[in-house]
Amino acid sequence: MLFASNLIGVEISQHGVLCALMGGRAASPRVERVAHAPFAPHTLQFSLREKNILNSDAFVAGLKSAYNLLLSKSSRIAVSLPDAVSKIMLIDLEGRFKSRGEALDLIRWKLKKSIPFETADTLIDYQQLTVRENGDLALLVAIASKTVISQYEDLIIEAGLSPVRIDCNTLNICRLFNRRLSLQEDCILISFYGSTLSIVVFTEGVPEFIRIKDLSGTLATDSRVYMEINSSLMVLRDRFPEQFIKTLFCVAAPDISHDFGELVAEATGLTPVHLEVKGAVTPGNSAPGDQIRLFPCTAAIGAALRSH
Repeated sequence: MLFASNLIGVEISQHGVLCALMGGRAASPRVERVAHAPFAPHTLQFSLREKNILNSDAFVAGLKSAYNLLLSKSSRIAVSLPDAVSKIMLIDLEGRFKSRGEALDLIRWKLKKSIPFETADTLIDYQQLTVRENGDLALLVAIASKTVISQYEDLIIEAGLSPVRIDCNTLNICRLFNRRLSLQEDCILISFYGSTLSIVVFTEGVPEFIRIKDLSGTLATDSRVYMEINSSLMVLRDRFPEQFIKTLFCVAAPDISHDFGELVAEATGLTPVHLEVKGAVTPGNSAPGDQIRLFPCTAAIGAALRSH
């Protein structure tokens, strides 16, 4: 299947905006071009509830600057935001629903005590993962503040672009490496991207456990990272005592990949397989082909792959 048109993934970070223009086939994606533009200091502060964009003019200018460097005619973009902007969780839902609206009502009712926003300010999205043996539906659910997301949407539109998808970095990392992950029925993916530690456990190819932790100011090799991984695995073992996983995948920046892998190996007792962007996509003639330059594009590429 060919991509209907060139697709653009956009990652928004504290430091700036990174765009990745994609082409090729859905089964063999190709990076055509990447571009980056920095933000002025104090443009953004990432928060679940509070206003994120502090300098609207600087945000729009940075987004326009990076997008223009792609030389693309398409204005449709898929946006990846830091995980700190949303809450990702796995839930089981009893019974079936007849429509998306009914599903959202059931999810809202089930999570009414744990949703951190007022009802009127809550955005909920979900993906059905599987049907349990008892008939329950296993769902991947994302929750965010309507006020926060609307701020991004409004300013992206002001920049002349059309945001067709907005989600978080961890989901886009999983999407980028999905073909490799799907080769293993049971596996763990541990990533350190930006300042976020993510642990996702797959059982029979379906996410069964997710823990995402913002560790701003913490290095990937700090003892706090080790303790977070260790405590997450303890929760996993308590929840699924019969689960035995032998395959571990890691994602981290090239300069820390080796040391992070050693820390993860010590915390899990497993030997990690390092996943690299350069192995998941094909670089076009105008795109970088090495891991050092491709790694910062990880979430942007993953975002673009969702929108085909």
